[in-house]
Amino acid sequence: MNCPKCQSKKIIKYGHTHYGKPRFRCRDCGRQFVENPTRQPIDEATRQLIDKLLLERLALAAIARVTGVSERWLQMYVNQKFDDIPKKVEVSPKKKGKLTLQLDEMWSFVGNKDKKVWVWLAIDIESREIVGVFIGDRSRQSAQQLWQSLPPVYRQCAVCFTDFWEAYEQVIPNKRHQAVSKDSGKTSRIERFNNTLRQRVGRLVRKTLSFSKKLSNHIGAIWYFV
Repeated sequence: MNCPKCQSKKIIKYGHTHYGKPRFRCRDCGRQFVENPTRQPIDEATRQLIDKLLLERLALAAIARVTGVSERWLQMYVNQKFDDIPKKVEVSPKKKGKLTLQLDEMWSFVGNKDKKVWVWLAIDIESREIVGVFIGDRSRQSAQQLWQSLPPVYRQCAVCFTDFWEAYEQVIPNKRHQAVSKDSGKTSRIERFNNTLRQRVGRLVRKTLSFSKKLSNHIGAIWYFV
């Protein structure tokens, strides 16, 4: 028997897979493998399809059915992808001047509806870019984290339109903040994006079976879409 990676003959027994097949390990390169495998590695085209389907409102079980991969492999793949997602928005450079932001917070949950998680977002109404994101509770500290996530030019120059939630008043400087009602239309962009987020990310639908059971995956799924 040769190692499928380096062709070494220094092979030792290494237990069994969860399917009961004998597993072997190469002493030279450390590769673990089974003899005469029936399950082939997931090809790159399938992985790219999965990456696209993760941006649609589909449960992981549905993605597994569509692509033909196992739910166990898919869950491990998604866990790793969400862990590797950068938790920082990429914003195109802006010059100092008149900038306008709309800020809002959106309710979600992890595990059950008693475990509330709030998604805080800031959007530039001119470029329509998401320029700030924070996921946490609905406290002043979370509002502060959202404010700190904004690029410096926005904290220095932008006028921020929000609803009347008191946390904004405690964090955003008075000359940079305007609290308005929904009827004014001055928070319509961010509220429309919240609706898009709920439609595209199954974990955020108010009545869903695709909810997150793990906070890190909940955060990763939102950042992956953003």
